[in-house]
Amino acid sequence: MSLTLADVDLTNPDFFAAGPPHEAFRLLRRESPVHLHRDPAGDPFWVITRYKDIWDVSVDQKTFSSARRGTILRKWTEEEAEANATMMLNMDPPRHTKYRRLVNMGFSPKMTNRLETHIREMAKGIVDRIAARGSCDFVTDVAAELPLQVIVEMMGVPIDDRHKIFEWSNIMIGSDDPELSGSVEAPKVAAFQMYAYAQELADKRRAEPKDDLVSVLLEAEVEGEKLSAVDFNSFFLLLLVAGNETTRNTISGGMLALLENPAQRDRLLADPSLIDSAVEEMVRWVSPVMYFVRTAMRDVEFRGRQIRENQRVTLWYGSANRDESVFPDGDVFDVGRKPNDHLGFGIGPHFCLGSNLARLEIKIMFQELLRRLPDIRLAGPVSRLRSNFIGGIKSIPVEFTPERR
Repeated sequence: MSLTLADVDLTNPDFFAAGPPHEAFRLLRRESPVHLHRDPAGDPFWVITRYKDIWDVSVDQKTFSSARRGTILRKWTEEEAEANATMMLNMDPPRHTKYRRLVNMGFSPKMTNRLETHIREMAKGIVDRIAARGSCDFVTDVAAELPLQVIVEMMGVPIDDRHKIFEWSNIMIGSDDPELSGSVEAPKVAAFQMYAYAQELADKRRAEPKDDLVSVLLEAEVEGEKLSAVDFNSFFLLLLVAGNETTRNTISGGMLALLENPAQRDRLLADPSLIDSAVEEMVRWVSPVMYFVRTAMRDVEFRGRQIRENQRVTLWYGSANRDESVFPDGDVFDVGRKPNDHLGFGIGPHFCLGSNLARLEIKIMFQELLRRLPDIRLAGPVSRLRSNFIGGIKSIPVEFTPERR
């Protein structure tokens, strides 16, 4: 039975149980690219699925705001809305520009390239720990480890505390997944625990500054004023959660794509110079953040539809990244795809701050894996995150020929 527009429910995490609903996105792009979607929990919202339309909304922050109602499809309490407003993700220029400038330097290509040798050492260590075993859970043992180790070190979090960060971010991101969250309160508790941790670390750095992002943020000023404790905590949470979740899910989803497309993996093994285009294809294919919200600041006609002031507009990046008008054979995983101007890192003022770092981490991790464990294969069912927001994978059991020491 073929899918109709009435069957599409992007508010229901179960609709994403087998991964992003690409059949639904194809239908929307074809029949209703600017689509008014009902929401059982609140007001209807607009769904934008074509590449050019997502681009146009993203670069027009005067009309479509990140700040007015936040960037996630939730009904926020007043208290939650206030907390959201302190997060860079939920700001508009010029405020967003000022806050972003504080940490931009830490993620510049120059800074990222300085880390390359160190990141490679970390990746080698991660493969060392599993190579002789012959099997592992790819997500927790490999994909999660590298981004987590890199971001905690950059921030100045002791390496032994990284699993606390891993657990808190899982609970926050997995708010719709009973296995991870367990209750409505759990994500709030996890966020509170992370804020408390941030405060403790800030106190230590005030007493003894170091060469890390926490010390940079504590010294930083916006318009002559130091960051408030609330602003600092929000920065800390955003950088740590965004800095590990999205890259972890791209490494996980990228590996799954190679396992499900063995001819593409063989191609990459035979020609390692394809690694850069393979990384871009993994980001396009996985699109780890499925959507963000913008809110109309005024009544506006967009592609012939009347969007009213204060209505929410959702931008579905995974759909844009398979838009037929931009990506011929978009449903094919192609490690040599060129050009590949995907929107996996977003576009406009909110373009992903850590894109250079993410690309480097993904590239190095796969170079190590393909060199040392070339016959890695699936060893059981894959478990996906129950979420319509993050394209996440919780578990990928794999096996491989154990490496002889």
